[in-house]
Amino acid sequence: MNQYAVIFDMDGVICHTNPYHAKAFAVFFDKYKIAYTDKEFEDHMFGKHNSYIMTHFFKRDILGEELAALEFEKEALFRDIYKSEVKTLPHYLEFLTDLKDNGFKTAVATSAPRANLELILEVLQIEDKMDSLLASENVSLHKPHPEVYLKSAQNIGVDPAHCVVFEDSFSGVTAGLNAGMKVVGVLSSHTKEHLPPCVAYIDDYKNIDAAMIKSILKED
Repeated sequence: MNQYAVIFDMDGVICHTNPYHAKAFAVFFDKYKIAYTDKEFEDHMFGKHNSYIMTHFFKRDILGEELAALEFEKEALFRDIYKSEVKTLPHYLEFLTDLKDNGFKTAVATSAPRANLELILEVLQIEDKMDSLLASENVSLHKPHPEVYLKSAQNIGVDPAHCVVFEDSFSGVTAGLNAGMKVVGVLSSHTKEHLPPCVAYIDDYKNIDAAMIKSILKED
């Protein structure tokens, strides 16, 4: 068959990490006496890069060394909270195995720091099933810019038109579409009405398989 690929975002797509990021940010913002609401978390945290999140909540530009220090502090809090809670969205591992059994290239393209990616890969033991792994340190332009998805396609040697992206956020779906890829919306954090139009939507991986991905890619 033609070489096809599936590229996964991580937070909200492989694992439902968003509640744990919210817990970490709550502790972090309380320390710095930053006001926040659940609605703000939904609108300005999920799917966003830390540079955007910090700037929004601190109400000023957070850049350079200050950003690096604050990001390290917050993400260390997240890893400490989440390390004993790591698990996938239901049926993800079965879906991943099915993709590999059917010859798909697979990759992870996340806006999270590499240390978060490594934690999840180590617990789930899936690094050997991925043909490319990109985190925030590997790109200069973050979602909704398509760099991370275009770079993933280049790494695995698959035309972007032959790639399907799994994303859960507005900026992530937009990044996949901007890369010229088909996007499946994962409804772990948002409803389909809050995402750009996708070729399909899933709540988890129970009712999707490699055959469905092939049919999505052959629709054009």
